[in-house]
Amino acid sequence: MRIPPIRVGGSMPSKRRSSSRPRRPETRLYAPVNGLSMYYEVHGDGFPMVLIHGGAASTEMFSDVVGPLSRHRRVIAVDLQAHGRTADVDRPLRYETMAADIAALIEHLGLEQADVMGYSLGGGVALRTAIQHPGIVRKLVITSAPCRFEGWYPEVREAMIRRGPDVEEGLRQMPMYEVYQRVAPRPEDWPVLLAKLADLLARPYDWTADVARLSTATLVVAGDADSIRPSHLVQFFDALGGGRADAGWDGARRPLSRLAILPGTTHYDICSSPLLPEVVASFLGG
Repeated sequence: MRIPPIRVGGSMPSKRRSSSRPRRPETRLYAPVNGLSMYYEVHGDGFPMVLIHGGAASTEMFSDVVGPLSRHRRVIAVDLQAHGRTADVDRPLRYETMAADIAALIEHLGLEQADVMGYSLGGGVALRTAIQHPGIVRKLVITSAPCRFEGWYPEVREAMIRRGPDVEEGLRQMPMYEVYQRVAPRPEDWPVLLAKLADLLARPYDWTADVARLSTATLVVAGDADSIRPSHLVQFFDALGGGRADAGWDGARRPLSRLAILPGTTHYDICSSPLLPEVVASFLGG
């Protein structure tokens, strides 16, 4: 039985290209942060940007965007707790603790600030990083992730909380499983990762009030056929102070944050869309 990939939070490698396509990072390292030996890899040079993958995935899922994004900046792609090359530790998966890991990595690298971009589950981690540690995030990019649980379509929320042997077997047919088996320090921990993800994804959340207090310039980007309701994306943008008035002929009333809806794009192929690095690079600037 083939299980839709949304079972683990809506993130999976693109169907257009395999996430296992080899890449050549300039540096592959591990950082001791909060009890983790966190894997990260560095591409390019310039102002630092931290890139955070989706649930059950790894840095491999960004094969199509790392190249364009690293032309003018230093891209630091990470593997979260229990994902990819970062071994699990004895604690549950929580957005708040994973955000603390990202902040600790930025500090470990001796960076005063970094831009932070996350996709799906990683989008939630990126958002929590800016909420919990606003001083270290210069600009924030949230890709295909809502700021509250109800932002996902109802059927997506249902799929997130479903678990069982059929779900695990279905996910074994996905490219993300092949990548995990190839790169994880303990490939036998795959069921543990899925159980921890299921526990995390079944927990409702609403960070709207936190978003409204953010002073960080934020880009909210999603596909026009994403797993998130377009109406929620507008509400997310509104909470950031956007979409409330005409910018004026000189753009003087343009909001600090931006909203981008990529045409012909879904939750499952947005990371291979050439439009994604274009809008992200435009937002981040040189």
